[in-house]
Amino acid sequence: QVQPVESGGGLVQAGDSLRLSCAVSGRAFGSLGWFRQAPGKERELVAAISWAGGSPIYGDSVRGRFTISIEENSDTVSLQMNSLKPEDTAVYYCAGRSATVMTRSRSQYRHWGQGTQVTVSS
Repeated sequence: QVQPVESGGGLVQAGDSLRLSCAVSGRAFGSLGWFRQAPGKERELVAAISWAGGSPIYGDSVRGRFTISIEENSDTVSLQMNSLKPEDTAVYYCAGRSATVMTRSRSQYRHWGQGTQVTVSS
């Protein structure tokens, strides 16, 4: 089973930037999403992107601050996070699906990574 692998989490201060990476071997997916889950909260979509092209989709709370992209000539999807806030603190997961249509629904993603912790201090 193909499993994406996240990296790049850490502890930063409010206002800082952080870049997460999701490595996918062999371009196994048609689309990929970054999700996050804070303690006591549901897992929510942060951003999603498709290898078929089209504009990525973003969660309302991160739009304008986060950017998802597929690194050129690679199977890595990055999530650039700028102007981080304490409320961005969560475990961040990347998840893939075979369909190229992007979706916000976490139930539509079959392949999940182990997650990486992002902590933003005030």
